[in-house]
Amino acid sequence: MFENLSDRLERSFKLLKGEGRITEINVAETLKDVRKALLDADVNYKVAKTFTDTVKEKALGQNVLTAVKPSELMVKIVHDELAALMGGETAEIHLKNNPSIILMSGLQGSGKTTFSGKLAKMLKEKKNKKPLLVADDIYRPAAIEQLKVLGEQIGVPVYSEEENKNPVQIAQNAVKQAKQNGYDVVIIDTAGRLAIDEQMMNEITSIKSAVHPDEILFVVDAMTGQDAVNTAKEFNDQLDFNGVVLTKLDGDTRGGAALSIRTVVDKPIKFVGTGEKMDAIDLFHPSRMADRILGMGDIVSLVEKAQEQYNEDEARRLQRKIAQNQFDFNDFLSQIHQIKKMGNLKDLASMIPGMGKIIKNMDIDDDAFKEIEAIIYSMTPAERRSPALLNASRKMRIAKGSGTSVAEINKLLKQLGETHKMMKMMTGAKRQGKGFMKKRR
Repeated sequence: MFENLSDRLERSFKLLKGEGRITEINVAETLKDVRKALLDADVNYKVAKTFTDTVKEKALGQNVLTAVKPSELMVKIVHDELAALMGGETAEIHLKNNPSIILMSGLQGSGKTTFSGKLAKMLKEKKNKKPLLVADDIYRPAAIEQLKVLGEQIGVPVYSEEENKNPVQIAQNAVKQAKQNGYDVVIIDTAGRLAIDEQMMNEITSIKSAVHPDEILFVVDAMTGQDAVNTAKEFNDQLDFNGVVLTKLDGDTRGGAALSIRTVVDKPIKFVGTGEKMDAIDLFHPSRMADRILGMGDIVSLVEKAQEQYNEDEARRLQRKIAQNQFDFNDFLSQIHQIKKMGNLKDLASMIPGMGKIIKNMDIDDDAFKEIEAIIYSMTPAERRSPALLNASRKMRIAKGSGTSVAEINKLLKQLGETHKMMKMMTGAKRQGKGFMKKRR
C-alpha cells in the first residue's frame, strides 16, 4: 500500500534538494508535483488542493534554520499535514455500556463479516472482553455460516436465528441473550448490498433505533479508492456512524480512501484490516501511517507487534537453556512460530526505517520458513533436543522426509549454531549491564 505515492512524493522533495532556501517558486514547483501524486493515488481533488494550499502557506511562513535543509523542512511539514489529514489523533473504540453494542455496516464484499470476527478476537484477547457475535444477515445464508466458522476458529460464540427473517428482532434477541449470559460486547454483523438502496438503509436504521449501539462502524474496502469515500458519505448521511474501518490495506491499493475519507465524512478511521489472518487488524494511527507514506517506516508498530507475542515465562525458560548450552531445534521452531504470528513478513520488514524501498520489488514469501519447519518436523524428538546426533545417515533420512537436501540440513545446523552464539552474546551483555548497575549503586 502507498508504494507508488511514497515514490512520487520522494521525487517531489528532490526538486528542493540543493536549494539554499524555500521560495515561492521552488515550493510551487514541488507542490504541483505533490498534488499530482495525490490525485494519482485517487485522493479527492478538493482534499488534494486544500492539502497543498495548507502546506504552501506553512512552508512559506517558515524561516529555514541553517541546520535544516529546505527539502527536510518540507518533508516535516508534509508529514504533519498528512497526519492531520487522516485525523491527527488515534481514535479508540468506545465501549461504555454492559453489554456494549457494536453495529457493523457497509456494502457487500467490503469484508464486514471477516472484520467482525477479527474485532471479536482482538477485544477478547487484548481487552479481556467476553464478546458475542450476531449473524444478522438474513439475505446471504453463507454469511451466517461464515460467521459461525470464524466464531469457532477464535473461540467466540455466534448468535443466529436461521428461520427468523426479521433482522431487528434478531438483534434485539441477541442483546437479551448477551445480558442473560454475561457477554459484555455484542457485535452485530448486518447485511450488505451490492449498491446503496433505500430498503437496506431503512433496515439498518431500524436496527440502530432498536438496540442503541455504542458504536456504528462503517466497513469499506480500501481498494475501491474514491468510490469508498463517496459510499462512506452516503452511509454517514443516513446512519451518522462513529468511525470507519478500512479493509484490504495489504492489497494493491493507491491509498486515496485513507487520505480522503476523514475530510469528506468528518469521522475517524478507527481500524484497518491488513490481511486474511484473524490477527490482521490494527488500530489506525495517522502519524504512523504518515511515516510509512513518506518511507520513514513504523518502528513503534513493529515493537508493539513483537511485544504482543512476547511471553516472559518463555523468555526466562529460553534464557536458562542458552546459559546451559541447551538451545535446540524445539526452541528454534518456537522462535519461528512467534515471528509468524506477528503477521505478513514483507509488511513487517517495511516497518523498519529505510527498508521499504529496498524490499519494494523483492518477493518475500510468507512461507519462507516452510522448508525449515519441514526439516525440523522430519526429525525425531531426540534429534530435535540433541542436534549433535545428526550423523550422515540421519541427515539423509531427514532430507528424504522433508523433500530437501543434506546441504540444506547442514545450512540449518549452521544457522542454529549462529543463533545460539548471538543469543548467548545478548544474554552475556545483559548480565554485564546488570552487574555494572549494581556496582554503581
